[in-house]
Amino acid sequence: MALVEWQEMFELGIDEFDDHHKHLVNLLNMTYDGFTCGASNEELGAVLDELADYATYHFAAEEYWMGVNEYPELSKHSREHEKFCNRLTEILNDFHNGNDCLSLEVLTFIMNWLTHHILETDADYGYFARGLPNAVN
Repeated sequence: MALVEWQEMFELGIDEFDDHHKHLVNLLNMTYDGFTCGASNEELGAVLDELADYATYHFAAEEYWMGVNEYPELSKHSREHEKFCNRLTEILNDFHNGNDCLSLEVLTFIMNWLTHHILETDADYGYFARGLPNAVN
C-alpha cells in the first residue's frame, strides 16, 4: 500500500518537474513499504539514502531552472530546500548511527513536507513558468 498516491493535482505541467516529483513519491513509497513489511535497517537505510540523494539532485535541478528563468522567489524556494535537506540529513545521521529507528512520524514528516512543497511552493513556480514564452525546463 502506498503512503502517497500520485494524483493529477500534483502535476505542475512541467514535464521534468513532474517526472522528478513522481520519482520522489515513488522513493517515499518504497521506504514506507520497507517500513511496513519489516525490511532490515540496511535495506531501509539504502532507500532512505537514495531518497536523500535524489532530493538533492532534484532541488539542484529545480533551482537551476528557476535561476535561468529569473524566478523572483528563487532565494525563498532555495531556503525551503535547504531546511528540508538539513532535517533529512539529521534523520539519516541518527538512523545510520543507531540513535533512532525509522518511524511513522519520520515518514509522515517527509510525506507532509513533500506534498506541501509540490502543491504550494512548486505550484507557484509552475504558474510563473507557464506564463513565460520560452521557459527553460
